[in-house]
Amino acid sequence: QVQLVESGGGLVQPGGSLRLSCATSGFIFRLYDMSWYRQAPGKERELVATMTSGGNTNYGGSVKGRFTISRDNAKSTVYLQMDSLKPEDTAEYYCNTRRPGYGRGPYWGQGTQVTVSS
Repeated sequence: QVQLVESGGGLVQPGGSLRLSCATSGFIFRLYDMSWYRQAPGKERELVATMTSGGNTNYGGSVKGRFTISRDNAKSTVYLQMDSLKPEDTAEYYCNTRRPGYGRGPYWGQGTQVTVSS
């Protein structure tokens, strides 16, 4: 059974930093692409960052240069380091995994709330 559990969200002031974690189980982590998505109230869910099983990364345009995705295959965990946070980064952040070409996923976590406000 695939499980994705996000943590690390919270309230932070503009310009601050947060590190999100997504602990996983139930699949061979190193073979799967890992992504972070976010959804703000009244808006569609959008891609924040992806790291493929091979280590390639892709970022949404609004977070490039501020957010960094990383993964620890030994711990089956993916991270999102968020720096220079802005109020518009306020959203529910979701962890996602899939294995392209093998029909595996997508699987989603339950989300963690990030609020950027003074």
